[in-house]
Amino acid sequence: MESIILASASVRRQELLSQIGVRFTVRSQDIDESIRSGELASGYVIRMAQEKAKSALSAFHVNKDSNDILVLAADTSVVCDADVLGKPVDAADAVDMLRRLSGREHRVLSAVTLATQDKLRTVLSESRVSFREISIAEAQQYYRSGEPVGKAGGYAIQGYAAVFVEQLIGSYSGVMGLPLFETAQLLSEFVVPLQLTIPSAVK
Repeated sequence: MESIILASASVRRQELLSQIGVRFTVRSQDIDESIRSGELASGYVIRMAQEKAKSALSAFHVNKDSNDILVLAADTSVVCDADVLGKPVDAADAVDMLRRLSGREHRVLSAVTLATQDKLRTVLSESRVSFREISIAEAQQYYRSGEPVGKAGGYAIQGYAAVFVEQLIGSYSGVMGLPLFETAQLLSEFVVPLQLTIPSAVK
């Protein structure tokens, strides 16, 4: 493939892709992210990743020859019980989410889609995260840090929220927003090499 398009404005996903040596161009997609009535969380994140990829492909199909375009799209959701916790709309919403996650286990689902005009493949990563007890005051303080803004479930595991995590079973990068094992497997399937830079040993 001559081009890889990342259909996401997420800085975390950009950093993770760069970490495994993937070159890409960012083309974020504005789609309807409403969950459908009765839709399972796993079906929702898969549908979101696929719709982002299809939206990006459609835009390139209109504007230029898209035969050599490969789109990578992803979606991540925090699931507590059967409820999908989206991005908090304000401080109260963020605090409510953290209090709901406090002292218990939740799931983080991350779907990754790679697509060309002729082929579309999606994989789903599921991780289980257990939080310690989080007080209302601590949740409010955490919101003021700015980290919860724009984050599914109202937290960023790679930031201060790491101190909330008692246990993680699954993919750390998946909880961040892009499961690298599954992503690398998909890239291999589409014959996209990873350009890893291995630092020389310190003498």
